[in-house]
Amino acid sequence: MKAGNIILGALLAAVLASTCSCRPEYTIPTGELPDVPEGGVVWLDLTRLNKYNLKDTTDVKNLWDAIHMTATLQGIINREEPCLYLNYIESEGHRTDEYWWDKFSAPGEWLSGRPVVRIVDPVKACDMFRDRFNGLVVYDPKVPATSCLASTVAGVEDLVAVRYDPTPGSIYTRMISRGYKVKIWLVNKDGSSKFSSKAEAYRWALDNYLKRGKCCTEFAGYYVDQFWMKNPTATISNHHLLSNHDFFVSKKAFFFDLSPWSDEVATDNPEGSVGEDARLMKEMLLEIYRRNGNGDVFCHIGGFPAWANKYTNHQQVGGAHTPVQTEWKFAEIIGEYNAYKDADAIVYGAMANASFWQHYPLQDKYPQKWTTRDQLKAKGYIKADGSVDLSRRYVLLYVGDYDAASWIYQTTPSIFDDPQRGKVPMMWSVSPILCRRAPMAMHYMWTHATENDYFAAADNGAGYLNPGSLQSPRKISNLPDGMEQWVAHCKPWYEKWGITVTGFIIDGNAKGMNDEGFKAYSEFSPNGIVPQKVPSLALLSNGMPVVRSGGSAGAETPAEAIKIIKNACKSHTELPFYWFRAVLKKPSWYVSVKEGLEEQSPEIAWMSGPEWFELMKYYLEQKN
Repeated sequence: MKAGNIILGALLAAVLASTCSCRPEYTIPTGELPDVPEGGVVWLDLTRLNKYNLKDTTDVKNLWDAIHMTATLQGIINREEPCLYLNYIESEGHRTDEYWWDKFSAPGEWLSGRPVVRIVDPVKACDMFRDRFNGLVVYDPKVPATSCLASTVAGVEDLVAVRYDPTPGSIYTRMISRGYKVKIWLVNKDGSSKFSSKAEAYRWALDNYLKRGKCCTEFAGYYVDQFWMKNPTATISNHHLLSNHDFFVSKKAFFFDLSPWSDEVATDNPEGSVGEDARLMKEMLLEIYRRNGNGDVFCHIGGFPAWANKYTNHQQVGGAHTPVQTEWKFAEIIGEYNAYKDADAIVYGAMANASFWQHYPLQDKYPQKWTTRDQLKAKGYIKADGSVDLSRRYVLLYVGDYDAASWIYQTTPSIFDDPQRGKVPMMWSVSPILCRRAPMAMHYMWTHATENDYFAAADNGAGYLNPGSLQSPRKISNLPDGMEQWVAHCKPWYEKWGITVTGFIIDGNAKGMNDEGFKAYSEFSPNGIVPQKVPSLALLSNGMPVVRSGGSAGAETPAEAIKIIKNACKSHTELPFYWFRAVLKKPSWYVSVKEGLEEQSPEIAWMSGPEWFELMKYYLEQKN
């Protein structure tokens, strides 16, 4: 579903990505190699890469090499303290990395007063931190999977990842000429391939890193490998997502890029066998599950199926399944092994500096207010005789999908900072687990919320998995029921952020939750959940409202959304409560929709999240 909502935007972005920007280059004097002052930050500006021509193979290789080396260097250098900052991500007219830096380097903020050394050359960044890493891991341009292997090795061995390319002026040539030693070769020294296939490469990584206990299995990176270079204009230019690697390198995570499909050959590996990728993925996930206390610790997987480049039937990719089907298949599989995704999806999938921001100091708690029944009575929703006013139609819009750290990182400047925010009630739906990679963004949102801003959890709790995949029988993994483990995982994150509602649950390909699943959610989401698969329109489970999700009201124009909402309120009268999903809409859009509804259909009540769920609970109690 997330993939489906963004395909149109991705196609437009791909057109823009293949052209050069008219923005003048952001230049910084290079000078000699400076010293980094005590407590200082090295600011590496690579925004010029956004002007590279993605139809030029040399530009594409240079972009890839610069960002991959930088991200792996960041992961090592920023592991213990924030020292190296990358300025690269641009989105909708905003320089995103600059936006966050400016907010938190203002007087009195976390970075205020920190000395800054500004450079523009990633090789110079390596020189400045030369004594903080152990050398290079060099990978094979002819075996795309080796770029993921290199990121795994980089984190475990403290080695910077470099693609083999003896061309004069390449990153590889420059690093070798400066005396950096290659400690691990994922390609033979003469440039011939060490691995004959994708499967052989991953077998080596599984046997030598994951199964030997070298990786931290609480984290994994699911990001596109260097196959991306075959079609870099498939979507936005920064959707190589190499900048996202830094956090997972800092955690010594295992990186992979495998198809979830068992019924076809992976589109990036036509020489492979049917289902080979999926078998490797399940073997990997089972090993992670066992090393995580048989699922007591959930694996946090950063990334999303690279559907514009692989594993789907999108355009010329060559697969049999749609992007949404592939999104759901991946979610179904990982949930079976107690893993979830932090879903860095197109169009806002790119994120930089999570290894830096992970050190941001959060408050212990971020409490939120809830609505009382006296307040509902004061507004006339509960009448004097104690009954719910059934002449009204009660509407709630789910403001999503903030189930990815990259999405809140990129959209805060353009969406959350919309000057219209605060004029109408909005239920922002944000996964609380995103504070691991974007703590400063969540702190900013919670501490700058108005009385009309309320935060619920996005799909499907503290991470995106299908909760039905946790319940026995688990048809893919055959593992024991994992719902109690999910409760233990989610509960502290909900408590920290004052969350008591799960605004949407994507059941996807998995079975819907049973009564025990609903009761499990009531332990950490007591004020309500909205799954896709519910036996009735609404019910109470252990005092928690369980409401079947409705349709999407995320039309392009407010007028279209108004029409959708009005039609639903007229045609579905079994229940006077209506839930609609909207994705990536600005507050100004919601203001226009609310104003139009009030003018055209005054019987429709636009409600806050707490009002809607509390009134729903009261209604169900009275009905029962």
